[in-house]
Amino acid sequence: MNASKPSSVTVRKPSLRDGPGIAALIRHYSGRGFLLARTLRQISESLRDFFVFEEDGRIVGCGALHLWSDLAEIRSLAVEEAHWRRGIGAAIVRACLDEARQLGAETLFVLTYQPDFFARFGFKEVPKDRFPQKIWTDCAQCPKFPNCDEIAMILPLGEERK
Repeated sequence: MNASKPSSVTVRKPSLRDGPGIAALIRHYSGRGFLLARTLRQISESLRDFFVFEEDGRIVGCGALHLWSDLAEIRSLAVEEAHWRRGIGAAIVRACLDEARQLGAETLFVLTYQPDFFARFGFKEVPKDRFPQKIWTDCAQCPKFPNCDEIAMILPLGEERK
């Protein structure tokens, strides 16, 4: 394990072979109650939403940009603990931000236990009920529903284009 920060963090879109690595990373954090569980099938079906960071042939970081019409969500953001504080999570968030802007999303949101991390990118805390489509599609499947303790945050993107 190299604990030093890499000179440049390379984030890429995944290939089909990356599905199991993404699933293992998400399973680790969902088992601890930090992420919504996703099956390998769900990951495979939404593989184009994901970005990954690979080191020594293993996926050590991932995150996805999911679209809900003009609203976009960063989800399933995970980095192996041994690789924290190396800029991997930030690079994945920047890739999601860039793609959301390219696709014309008006607003980007996240549900998180790490509000300080997302605040560094300009996200602001909002009530979760601003995202009913998320709540009734994904959150209703969560074991913590309806007593979610995640923090909802948004970053308006539409204002950047004006």
